[in-house]
Amino acid sequence: MIICKVIGTIVCTQKDEKLTGAKLQLVLPMDTKTFQPDGRPLVAVDSIGAGQGEMVLVVSGSSARLTARTQNTPVDAVIMGIIDTIEIEGMLTFEKHRDGQ
Repeated sequence: MIICKVIGTIVCTQKDEKLTGAKLQLVLPMDTKTFQPDGRPLVAVDSIGAGQGEMVLVVSGSSARLTARTQNTPVDAVIMGIIDTIEIEGMLTFEKHRDGQ
């Protein structure tokens, strides 16, 4: 799983029929200590209704096709969790409502 931030929405009027009704989000991998961007943006199917600016858990590869929404669908990444808090070595490093989300 990858910790990412939702930075945008993708709209496709023409796509594989299995993606009909799927919300596509642009997500940016984030460094878990600095919460600064750590990689290139990914397009991910949003299986849970995440919003712009939210920190999310993204799974990629074959695991992305294991959610109820994406099973047997041509996807490479899926948002499967909205992060409420992150604690590293006993220290709270991210809290959704405290950090402006």
